[in-house]
Amino acid sequence: MVQLNILSGKKAGSHVAVRRFPFCVGRQAGNALQLDDPGVWDQHLTLSFKRHEGYFVTKDGDAVVTVNNQPFETVRLFNGDIITAGSARLQFWLASVQQHGLRLREFLIWALLIAVSAFQLALIYQLVR
Repeated sequence: MVQLNILSGKKAGSHVAVRRFPFCVGRQAGNALQLDDPGVWDQHLTLSFKRHEGYFVTKDGDAVVTVNNQPFETVRLFNGDIITAGSARLQFWLASVQQHGLRLREFLIWALLIAVSAFQLALIYQLVR
């Protein structure tokens, strides 16, 4: 999962989880991320994901967008890249992964180890007897 950290503008300090692609950013109400900052267009940019290639950002129309202060049409994103759209600055970040609880698996492994040890002890006892 991807997250956008909003570094400047009216929503500075907040984080947005990106769960579906394409992910549109702009002033318009229908966008996945709505920014009302100066210089942000109705449809400003779009984040997309291409399997086996990575994450990409594409500017919409003649919007002014930079990634790490470099202008582009479409560019591949890397963890920590700074996207500037108008006066808003967003940081592209890979979100933390939620780890599933492993208590049941750990319990079953310990139970299996104890059962194998008990079986070995019983076998040794039978052989010595």
